[in-house]
Amino acid sequence: MTQLLDTPQSRTKSPTLQMEKIPVKGYEQVFRVTDKKTGLQAIIAIHDTTLGPALGGTRVYPYTSFNEALEDVLRLSRGMTYKAALAEVGFGGGKSVIIADPKKEKTPALLMSFGAAVEKLTGTYICAEDAGFTLEDARIVRRATQYIVGLPQEKSSGDPSAFTAWGTFRGLQSIAKKLFGSDSLEGRTLAVQGLGSVGAYLLDHLFWAGAELVISDVDTAKAEKFSAKYRAKVVAPDQILKTECDILIPCAMGGIVNDQTLPQFRCRAIAGCANNQLLRDSHATALRGKGILYAPDFIINAGGLLNVAAELEEQGYHPALPRYKSHHLYDTLLAIYEIAEKNGESTHAAALALAEYRLKYLIGKRVIPPVFHHSPD
Repeated sequence: MTQLLDTPQSRTKSPTLQMEKIPVKGYEQVFRVTDKKTGLQAIIAIHDTTLGPALGGTRVYPYTSFNEALEDVLRLSRGMTYKAALAEVGFGGGKSVIIADPKKEKTPALLMSFGAAVEKLTGTYICAEDAGFTLEDARIVRRATQYIVGLPQEKSSGDPSAFTAWGTFRGLQSIAKKLFGSDSLEGRTLAVQGLGSVGAYLLDHLFWAGAELVISDVDTAKAEKFSAKYRAKVVAPDQILKTECDILIPCAMGGIVNDQTLPQFRCRAIAGCANNQLLRDSHATALRGKGILYAPDFIINAGGLLNVAAELEEQGYHPALPRYKSHHLYDTLLAIYEIAEKNGESTHAAALALAEYRLKYLIGKRVIPPVFHHSPD
């Protein structure tokens, strides 16, 4: 009797799964992914694979339109290219979004269908956890594809939030060093926008570092909970960006630096773990004009990428490697501040230029193909 092997490839047959290629200038491949049977509507954007396969998380969010989702995934995947280049992990930039309410519309069948789409790309794109996409979701997607990282199992790296938070904390210390001459955060007023898994880890670091905390979240009950734990001041979500503070720390959605918010900022620096904090690149120049120091998001929030990338090393995952690399994001950011100051440009422009240099000259290009050590549940 012949035994059928239970592999990702054996579970990806879906006659209703459609992958439509969308031409986008400056991007290697962008796919509109649909499955009428499961209700899947998704986009996979592969920006650049010069240094290695595209690696980036999967965001599940109830976008109001396809175009809104497309704009988000394009910006996110481009950011991942620069993040990977500056982190020197030997990967390229990619991202995916699933257009759905993560609390109501996310089903195992939908996730399996998405996994089938990732499998069809044969490793050109590797997905991971992101907003609205949990570790349990990753476990389900793994049943349909091997090209996923950050799983809650022995040979994977698990939840990357702690590493993202530690890298962000070290980035905040770099801001303090540049502004105040010491990397101590004791007595500094820090305003944290967004208290998700990364924000929660970060609050703990900031509390023990002696910072004065101002916090905000759309979930007011969560904000009150953290307020009680850390004796932090709670402000309304529509007030946090206007709060007078030393450092504003965006840890929610992107685009918080824009034409409307720029006149409202009452901080000396902006540094947080949210992706795409600038609505446009030109807003970095505007921040510089206001004397606000900006830590480029694709550097300061690279800890999560460093963590999941480590599990694809030939020798397998060990947390000491991403811990070490996350710790030294401090040094990378200090170097960026100095380059920007020397060249009379924004820190964002300096970071982009360095990333483009590494892409042009193949610095950090992957030599050994990624190794997927984990097995299906």
